[in-house]
Amino acid sequence: MADIRDRPRLGHLDILRLNFIQQETPFVFRRYYRAGLRSHIMAVLRPEDVEKEKKGIEKDGVMWFPKAKPLKMLRIFRTRFNRLADAENELKRVKVVEKYLAPEYMAKSNEFLVDYRIHGQYEKLLCGLQEYVEGEILDPWGPLNRHALWSLFCRMSKPEESKAGPTKQSMEIWSETVQKQAEKILGQIRKMIHDVSVIPDLAGIGNLVLTPSGGIMLVDINNISHVSCKGEIYCDEKGYPVCDKSVEALSLLQQKLLGQPMDQTDPVCGAFLDPVRMKEVQTLERLFHRSRGFSGSSHPVD
Repeated sequence: MADIRDRPRLGHLDILRLNFIQQETPFVFRRYYRAGLRSHIMAVLRPEDVEKEKKGIEKDGVMWFPKAKPLKMLRIFRTRFNRLADAENELKRVKVVEKYLAPEYMAKSNEFLVDYRIHGQYEKLLCGLQEYVEGEILDPWGPLNRHALWSLFCRMSKPEESKAGPTKQSMEIWSETVQKQAEKILGQIRKMIHDVSVIPDLAGIGNLVLTPSGGIMLVDINNISHVSCKGEIYCDEKGYPVCDKSVEALSLLQQKLLGQPMDQTDPVCGAFLDPVRMKEVQTLERLFHRSRGFSGSSHPVD
């Protein structure tokens, strides 16, 4: 069997073949559509929910095919660790982010290290069992005006709950909640940067989710970087300038959701928004996408 860290995707049977997974597990593992560059993401489903999704259920004379809702999300990190200490340091960074964002603004996740058997030997493999967060992707580079938020709100409204659909009043209440939640989570991220010089990846598409209740949740903690605006622009192991792009995402969200431009005189964040530096970052970003086989400037999943 090929090393799962090198494979582009995994299926249910691939998970069952892993030495640290019980083969008699009562769950179904399905590759999640928001798959990442740095980890495999598998939805953990009930078999009966998958059956209903396939065969449908009758309700008031109408056949419904409800999509199976994940119980949890299983993450299998692709990172190879040369030493146990390296894996422990990765876990420490996750705990730092949890301190500032969990549980209100970050999907709860239980990380664990396993002995992964491959080619007759055992290697440390980092995994995580994360809560599933329902909602729509919050894209810092996408439109987040009133019309765009209304569209997201309508997509998250359940049609069976109200034949008339969402009301203007409910939309107003929801928009106010989004703004309040944005102010809190962005404030916590700025505090994290100033206190401990750490920032999670905010740039990857799908890393932030807007929930039906108006909350904003960080669901991807695969790429946590040290914040330093001194010296060369930091790129992660994939060649992506993740720190600079995350600060840019923070600035965009603050501007679009709160109407507050980032303070360019800020001793930490302001330096990342220098036009000359941002132009250099843009060049590095283009090189990253070319290396991944993309000619555009869309952002990576994680």
